[in-house]
Amino acid sequence: MPTFSITNFGCRATEADAVALRHRMLADGWTDDCEQAGAEVVILNTCTVTATADSQARDSVRKIHRANPHARIIVTGCYAQRAPEEIAVLDGVSCVVGNSRQREIPGLARDFFPLGLLGAAGSRSHPAPVSIFTGDMSAESTVEPGDAESLSGDSTRPILKVQDGCNNRCAYCVIPSVRGRSRSLAADNVVTAVRRYVAAGVREVVLSGINLGSYGRDFSPRLPLAALVNRLLNETEIEQLRFSSIEPQHITEDFIALVASSGRIAPHFHAPLQSGSDRVLQSMHRWYRTAHYAARVGLIRRMLPAAAIGADVIAGFPDESDEDFAETLEFVKAMPFSYLHVFSFSARAGTEAAALAGALPGNVIRERARALRAVGEEKARAFRASQAGQRVRALTLAKSTDDWTEALTANYLKVRIAGPQARNHWHEVCLTEKSEDVLPSRAR
Repeated sequence: MPTFSITNFGCRATEADAVALRHRMLADGWTDDCEQAGAEVVILNTCTVTATADSQARDSVRKIHRANPHARIIVTGCYAQRAPEEIAVLDGVSCVVGNSRQREIPGLARDFFPLGLLGAAGSRSHPAPVSIFTGDMSAESTVEPGDAESLSGDSTRPILKVQDGCNNRCAYCVIPSVRGRSRSLAADNVVTAVRRYVAAGVREVVLSGINLGSYGRDFSPRLPLAALVNRLLNETEIEQLRFSSIEPQHITEDFIALVASSGRIAPHFHAPLQSGSDRVLQSMHRWYRTAHYAARVGLIRRMLPAAAIGADVIAGFPDESDEDFAETLEFVKAMPFSYLHVFSFSARAGTEAAALAGALPGNVIRERARALRAVGEEKARAFRASQAGQRVRALTLAKSTDDWTEALTANYLKVRIAGPQARNHWHEVCLTEKSEDVLPSRAR
């Protein structure tokens, strides 16, 4: 069969989708070619959370087409689900496939090569018009488990998507329309998937979802995320679990206590904030206010003093006044964050925020985003300094040189361990204030 390459954009949920898609392609007989320049089919799994994400996907299509003009380019993911026509007009695109029909991609790709071979370079021209395959995400009811066979050679911390979709309607967010309603992977399937990862030698699994904290609410009876985690701790030998983003209202005292009571759950919470102004949070249709958020973060810090705490913040939401932004800046400064992910507001067609009055000038949005990122950098430096001198274990990653190997601590600090080391091994290190320091270690 011809070769394929997959490039992923966006969040951990899309990363999990890309891994599942890669496995389907391999199971269909395709050969994985990590180099886009040589692949006969190039698949782009896109994000659409901001206009910048859309632009990055289009730029990638153009770059691939210039470098590999004979490749068949298939664009899938959230951007493909939201605006397939925008992508279909780009030179080089052969097929646009929304999230709702990703399972069909191996067969669609196979149709490009009816004899199973490409033949002479350039002997096949791209069909016109471009084929578009999308459907109603609300009809999708299943979440696919990860598969250990889909791990690539340098995969260390696989992402297992246990939940997809979202029932919330935040004013700025297009994701519910491109991901559908919240749905969960059956707990038995999650346990089976984690067991397979363990058998493949995996030490850490990252549980992810579009709205991870809503896991199991679509079951009858409901099954809370904490109950799923307890099953994984009791029924598998996974050495460390980590969570992707969890909405603050789902980070309860009992949930924090579960993390604190187990040495097998990474003390790492990513809790989207979006704004430090209650007025803006209300306009955004967020389900909490700053006092609620601060209380949850305070609980984490009291029960897990060394935990990593990250947040998403949006700069420049429509009608965000100078006073609103000042409140956000001061709130962020007061929180014990370890890092920030800052997004410049981007109007998404079909969302309530796109029709709101009071859109801010681009230069104002950029200035506010820069100010928030500066605070985030200060927070990251302060958190790392607070951990200096601590002896912790770190898991070696794939990135390395002759002098050092990158590793990750449970509380989400990158370190460099002296010398080239095998990936996916625990090392005990003594933390310093600088991430570029090369640390002596002891293998565990």
